[in-house]
Amino acid sequence: MVKHKCDLRMVLTMGLCLLLGLDPWSVALGAEEPVTISKSEEYFPDTAGSRWTYRGQINEGPLQTIELKFFTNVSTVSGTKAIKGVTVTVFHDTNPGNHGPADSFYRRDAVGIVYYGSEPGTPLEKHITPYQIFRFPLRIPSSFQQFDRMGVDFGSDMDRDQTDERVDTQGWSKVIGRETITVPAGTFQDAIKVEARMNMKIHLSGSRRTVSGIDVMTAWFAKGVGLVKYSERQELSALKEDRGVVTEITEELEEYDIKPANASLSRLESPAKGVFADDPGDHELGQIAFPARFRTDP
Repeated sequence: MVKHKCDLRMVLTMGLCLLLGLDPWSVALGAEEPVTISKSEEYFPDTAGSRWTYRGQINEGPLQTIELKFFTNVSTVSGTKAIKGVTVTVFHDTNPGNHGPADSFYRRDAVGIVYYGSEPGTPLEKHITPYQIFRFPLRIPSSFQQFDRMGVDFGSDMDRDQTDERVDTQGWSKVIGRETITVPAGTFQDAIKVEARMNMKIHLSGSRRTVSGIDVMTAWFAKGVGLVKYSERQELSALKEDRGVVTEITEELEEYDIKPANASLSRLESPAKGVFADDPGDHELGQIAFPARFRTDP
């Protein structure tokens, strides 16, 4: 799955599309005939005991004053658990995005992959999960809005007035194409390239100001292997007189051990009712972004 932890995750160039209420990729995607990827689930192995080791790098700090750090993250499929009556697969990460250990919960079935949150999670995450992160079969190119929430609890007192801020947030997901990509673990042909974008407007309760956050994550998945690389850029505008904060995170696959498919935790699961983007009875849950091993974290 992809990662992304208790930071803001977002992108530039979204302003006009947001103001007009447009899908930021709709014009570009309309010109191409989509290609359907058969056996899409094979790009996202989730067999029990499978293990991936990633080499990470993070640049963070005020704009123009960036600190470089390196880290390692090991991701393992550790088992299953039930959340609200639904059986989900548990991915344990030792240090995703250099944020310390976390468990993330996913359900993969015939129509895609749904994210059910993480531990430790955030108040904002609880307002937007569960949400679908991939639709099967994958189509190149394709995109959809993942979520749209207004005025939810941000879970943080950014202006220190003893009141947590409220936030408006939207997310989008896009399947871009197939590429050959080289990482420490090797060279992978025809890796699926995907992109997740999140926009946030944080309403400061004390000053009545609005702070903007943008995040974009690009990730590559190889057939039979899973996530081989992701890169992410997060930006947060200035709170007062500072220069704002920018964070850039990259993780690349160093080594992996994929267990046989007969140990799969969710390959044959039926779709869980009411969590799909095409389900008119639950439109909100059908809007999506990337989670811990597949997501941009709020």
